[in-house]
Amino acid sequence: MSRQAQAVLMLLVGGAVLRASLTDLYLRYVKVGLRPLLLTAGIILVIAAAATVWYDWRRPRATRDGQSGRGQHGGHGHREPRVSWLLLLPLFALILVAPPALDSYSAMRAGTALQRPFGFPTLPAGDPVQLSVLNYAGRAVYDHGRSLGDRPVKVTGFVAFDSGGTPYLVRMLLNCCAADAQPVKIGLTGQVPPVLQPDTWLEVVGTYTTEQARDPVNNGAIPFIDVRQARPVPAPPDPYETWGS
Repeated sequence: MSRQAQAVLMLLVGGAVLRASLTDLYLRYVKVGLRPLLLTAGIILVIAAAATVWYDWRRPRATRDGQSGRGQHGGHGHREPRVSWLLLLPLFALILVAPPALDSYSAMRAGTALQRPFGFPTLPAGDPVQLSVLNYAGRAVYDHGRSLGDRPVKVTGFVAFDSGGTPYLVRMLLNCCAADAQPVKIGLTGQVPPVLQPDTWLEVVGTYTTEQARDPVNNGAIPFIDVRQARPVPAPPDPYETWGS
């Protein structure tokens, strides 16, 4: 690959990384704490592309022409086929098109990632209490709802259905990036809206219930929440949760 092609490739990759990092787009790929690293990587790639162009421009023209001549006539090199520039198309797609977050199709084909938390801090004052799907599920399964009591809690996630039609509220959990995402699921019972579509984002207010199910994928425990209120909401800027949330 010529230096010019290398520079273009680095510039496009760096530009795509910077564009994602300066907006909420990067949250479709990695967890929130990695933004500084992405910004640094994007800046380095752009600087490297500029340095490559500057170095090539500063070289004596005779040297550039001589290398070009050897490549064309001396048998020591060859022109890159023009079709190789098609390799840049995925980069343009990354720059111009925002990919969707992982959805119910992925969630229901993976087992729940719920694990025992280190502890169960006292819930803050005020009702309903805003909890992540992970926080509620951990308290419901491993603390048997003792730290929840009968207090109303508010959780937000997207809707998914199992093969029997049972509705779940789900968030995908990240260790690092979307490639390692795993679901945490809460079953919905009580005053569940009669018509729900998969992947609809739902804000649920409800209370703890002892009802549980087993995940058919990995036999993990899935707690339920007794729904008192539910309303559709827009997808959040960060569709994922992380450990400790």
